[in-house]
Amino acid sequence: MVRRLFSRAFKLEAVRLVSERGASVVQACRDLDIGENVLRREVTKLKAARDILKKAAAYFARESI
Repeated sequence: MVRRLFSRAFKLEAVRLVSERGASVVQACRDLDIGENVLRREVTKLKAARDILKKAAAYFARESI
């Protein structure tokens, strides 16, 4: 079994399909011919990155006051 590799841009576009266009995760995965876990892992990574940026922004906002 050969593992398929997807570019980061492809994964981000898949996440955008769900978040902005309102497609379900299952439907987006079918349309893109990828497994659900691929898309859900990317969502988790993006949320973690977002949370870190929010915390950093709050920290630096307090420092400037």
